[in-house]
Amino acid sequence: MARVAVAAVTCAAAAGIAAVPAQAAPAQRGKLLSSSPLTNLAALPSASANRFVTYVSEGVGGKRITVSGTVAVPKGTPPPGGWPVLSWAHGTTGTADICAPSADAEGGPVRDSLAITESYLDKWVANGYAVVQTDYEGLGTPGGHPYMNGVSEANTIVDIVRAARKADNRIGRDWFVAGHSQGGQATLYAAAAAEKPKDVRLRGAVAIAPGSNMAVTAQYVKAQYPGAELGLPFLFVLLNGLQAADPTFVPEDLLTDDAAAVAKAGRTDACLFQLKQLSKGLQLNNVFRPDADLTRFEDYYNSQEALGLNIKVPTLVAQGTADREVAPAATQNVVNDLCKRYGNIAYSPFDGADHRGAIPASFDASLRFVQSIRNGEAPPTTC
Repeated sequence: MARVAVAAVTCAAAAGIAAVPAQAAPAQRGKLLSSSPLTNLAALPSASANRFVTYVSEGVGGKRITVSGTVAVPKGTPPPGGWPVLSWAHGTTGTADICAPSADAEGGPVRDSLAITESYLDKWVANGYAVVQTDYEGLGTPGGHPYMNGVSEANTIVDIVRAARKADNRIGRDWFVAGHSQGGQATLYAAAAAEKPKDVRLRGAVAIAPGSNMAVTAQYVKAQYPGAELGLPFLFVLLNGLQAADPTFVPEDLLTDDAAAVAKAGRTDACLFQLKQLSKGLQLNNVFRPDADLTRFEDYYNSQEALGLNIKVPTLVAQGTADREVAPAATQNVVNDLCKRYGNIAYSPFDGADHRGAIPASFDASLRFVQSIRNGEAPPTTC
C-alpha cells in the first residue's frame, strides 16, 4: 500500500467448486463442504497433515458463500481440549481467483507475496498450533473478492476454524487470530466480532501492520503526491474490491483507457506482484479521467476502517518502523482509537523492519503474547 494507504485457483478450480444458494442460515456457517490432501507450497512442512478445505460462510450483504482455505495440524499428541488454533488472515495478494493463497505453487502469481508468510506459519505449527488460513470471499471461489471488507473477512476467518474442527477432531475450541496488512485490518474486525455461546472461543489477536487510510489512496494518486507511485498497484486492488462489494460501481468510469486495462487484468490474471509490474509504465497523470469523482470510493473505504471498533479480546499490534506501505503513525492512530474503548491492547514497534519484514520480526513476541494468554497471565497493554 501507499505510505498513507492500506498496506493482499488452481486447486479450487480442480476441486470443481460450485456456488451455493444465497442467504445461509446462521447454523450453516462453518459447514465443511470438502476436504482433500494439500501438497503444493501452501502445505506447511512441520505439519502432520495439510488439507485443502471448502466451507460455508457469510459474505457481503449477508449472502451465503463458498470459501476455500487450508488446514495444517501439528505432529504429536494434542493437549487436553485439542490443538489450539491460529487462524491466519493473509495480506494483499490481489482480487483474481489465481491469487488465492491455497493455490500457491513454485513460479505461481502469489509466490512473491507468500514465501515469507508460509515460513512464519510453519513456526506456529512447530509450536503446537493448528494453523488455518482462509482465502477470503471470492478468491478461488465463485464471486469477486471484496477487498478490505471487514465483516466479510471476519466471517471467513472464524468460519474456517469451525470447518477445520469438522475436518480433524483433534482441533480444539480455543483459537487466536493473526494477520498482516489486509489481514491485520481483518484481524481487528475478527477481534471485534460477536461470539456465540458453546461455539469456538477466540482468546486473542495479533494484528501486524494493519491496513488503514484506504480511502486516501485514490486522492494521493490523483494529486500525484510524492510516494503515490507506491500506492498505485493497491489502487487497482481497491477499485476491484469495491466493485466486488457493489457491482454497480464500475472502476473504468473513473480511469483512463491505459489504467482501465490494468484494473481489468487485476480481475482476471494479475495478482499484486504483476500489478506492480504493470503499474511501472503508467504515469500518475494518466490514471484518472479529469472528471473522475472519487466520493463513492472514499465513502466506501472510510466505512471499512478499523477506527471505532469495539475489540473484545487481548490484542497485540505489531508494526515495523521502516514500513513504507503502512505508515507507523497510521497504525499508532488506530491503536490510540481502539484503546478508547478497550484497555488490553499492546502496541509493539520493531526497529528497522519494513512492511513484510514485520512478519518474521514479530513472531517471537506474538508467540509469547499468545502463550501468556493460554497460561492465564495478564496480557500486556500500552493503552
